[in-house]
Amino acid sequence: MRIWYTDHFVLPLPAGHRFPMAKYARLRERVADVAPGLLAVPPAATDDELARAHDRGYIAAVVAGTLDAHAQRRLGFPWSPAMVERSRRSAGATIAACRSALADGCGINLAGGTHHATRDAGAGFCVFNDAAVAARAMQAEGRVGRVVVVDLDVHQGDGTAAILAGDDSVFTFSLHGRRNFPFRKAGSDLDVEVDDGTGDEAYLATLATALPRALDRAQADLAIYLAGADPYVGDRLGRLALSKHGLAERDRRVLDALAARGLPVAIVMAGGYAESIDDIVDIHATTVALALERHGPEATHRKVTKPRLCARAAVRAGAGDPRRAC
Repeated sequence: MRIWYTDHFVLPLPAGHRFPMAKYARLRERVADVAPGLLAVPPAATDDELARAHDRGYIAAVVAGTLDAHAQRRLGFPWSPAMVERSRRSAGATIAACRSALADGCGINLAGGTHHATRDAGAGFCVFNDAAVAARAMQAEGRVGRVVVVDLDVHQGDGTAAILAGDDSVFTFSLHGRRNFPFRKAGSDLDVEVDDGTGDEAYLATLATALPRALDRAQADLAIYLAGADPYVGDRLGRLALSKHGLAERDRRVLDALAARGLPVAIVMAGGYAESIDDIVDIHATTVALALERHGPEATHRKVTKPRLCARAAVRAGAGDPRRAC
């Protein structure tokens, strides 16, 4: 198992900007206290890797800093070379986390979850869509046939849904706030909406019904889990009312459901905008701790092996020899 971090690739932001950039370094410090040997720096996503999910003209405009004023406002970040490098590394970390998951059962990106980026535009603090990029990378590398994106950020994964629309090999599931951003939703393969003020009990009951439906329909070889911290009751942009205990229970249920099906999982942190950065870091650190319990060096569960995974992918692809899908 590997945990990938990118916090030293800092995206410069003006004073007072509401994006909590500091959370990434503080989260990595928390993880280093308990699992220092698992931390690693990912390679940057290449243009070719990004182009499996994004228009090459958009990629070029991001790299060159030639996005127009409207596109830059929609993105929410000022352009800089450091923004480009940070965004490449964040997508690269999810690619790396997927490879780790397929090798060891789980991989973690301490950033990621940039699910509002569409094929030809950024939005909502999302430059490149790391889940879509990583899913397509795993398929292009012949590692998997089918992927499920389990998006439990409070905001709908509209960019992921738009990029992957019509692609039956990647199943998109989003459980999100009905009246929250984006206000014009895209169509995921399974969208489940909850109302403002939804708390632990109602949210977990909804998840208990929706998650098995998504996994049954997906029939996937790999899961990418967006473990957003923004359903938290103290989140400035969330509008839901989950406690830290409720969010931890959400993560337990997702990880246990995936493990029960033998599904390797790449976990990304996604959103979190609580007034206190300590609250955001607490929530993300708990997600990591729960993954370590199940997949870390001391875990005793049976890990998904590559030969088993490839055999399953081969059956779904109709290959006579399972090795052909590896």
